[in-house]
Amino acid sequence: QVQVVESGGGLVQPGGSLRLSCAASGIIFSIYTVGWYRQAPGKQREFVARIISDGTPNYVDSVKGRFTISRVNAKNTVNLQMNSLKPEDTGVYYCNVGLRVSGMGDYWGQGTQVTVSS
Repeated sequence: QVQVVESGGGLVQPGGSLRLSCAASGIIFSIYTVGWYRQAPGKQREFVARIISDGTPNYVDSVKGRFTISRVNAKNTVNLQMNSLKPEDTGVYYCNVGLRVSGMGDYWGQGTQVTVSS
């Protein structure tokens, strides 16, 4: 059974940093694409970043230069380092795992709340 678990959310002031982690089990992690999506209140879930099996990252324009996605296959983990956070980064962040190199994968975590506020 595939399990996807996020951690690392919290409350941070504008300009601050957070690191989210996504751990997956029940799959051959190294061949999977792992992505992050977020959903703000009253809005649709949107793509944030993804990293494919060879380590190539992809970001939505609004986070380029501020967020960095990385993977540690030995630990079945993907990290999302978020710097220079803005109030508009607030939302529930979901980890998504799948075999395709683009688009949404088949497996989702339960989400972790990120709140950027003074």
